[in-house]
Amino acid sequence: MPMTESILAAEPQLRLAVFLGVLVVMASWELAAPRRRQEIPRLIRWTNNLALVVVDTILLRLSFPILAVGLAVMAESQGWGLFNIIDVPGWGAILVSVIVFDLVIYLQHVMFHAVPALWRLHRMHHADLEFDVTTGLRFHPVEILLSMGIKLAVVVALGPPAVAVLIFEVLLNATAMFNHSNIRLPTLVDRVLRLIVVTPDMHRVHHSIRPEETNSNFGFNLPWWDRLLGTYKAQPAAGHEGMSIGIEQFRTRRELWLDRMLVQPVKGPASGYPINRETEEKL
Repeated sequence: MPMTESILAAEPQLRLAVFLGVLVVMASWELAAPRRRQEIPRLIRWTNNLALVVVDTILLRLSFPILAVGLAVMAESQGWGLFNIIDVPGWGAILVSVIVFDLVIYLQHVMFHAVPALWRLHRMHHADLEFDVTTGLRFHPVEILLSMGIKLAVVVALGPPAVAVLIFEVLLNATAMFNHSNIRLPTLVDRVLRLIVVTPDMHRVHHSIRPEETNSNFGFNLPWWDRLLGTYKAQPAAGHEGMSIGIEQFRTRRELWLDRMLVQPVKGPASGYPINRETEEKL
């Protein structure tokens, strides 16, 4: 218990340190070796995308009295969840927990593309007109709250060690910034690296304006789920330099401002992108 208490006490500082460290590293890398030329000034996008992070964090803290790591500590003390009932070595529980959480986030991501009401929330992430490290932080507050609710449910059901939840949360945040970064990797490095982690070239396909590419490469951290479940697409049809980023709606720079981003879920139809909906509408 002393170890879990120390983990919980150090969580905010650790997560903030990793967040700032990865953000600075990836932003510097983007300046040194960009993959795509960017037309929109960073000042417009970065100020609004980072302001959204502040809004998300405040609402998350106000909405949930306890977050995932804290709930894992409580679950351990109360004997909730699978790993608090069966006897599993600590390292095994940590490894399996991280993998299960990653699969859940993959499935959650697919769900947010499949259900039109959820797509309305998630499309704000896709409506960014450029693709860089701050795109990985751009999520609607309601989506963030729903995602946390799903993670809390998994914590109660699985009973993962608190350190496993912390590892996963830090990894998810760090890899989201990495795989949304506008960085150039050598082709061979990318080919090998995407066997174990989602790379920027792999995830960039997911941000293509073409619906069949938007509905592919859902993984954020581990790349295996896309390959195993048939949602993997190796490259965009137009190439990484030629592809258009974003969705058909919300193509003006004004839509990149915080106030417009927050109201995007209630603006316009949710057609065109939700999985299988385009086919159904033609029938």
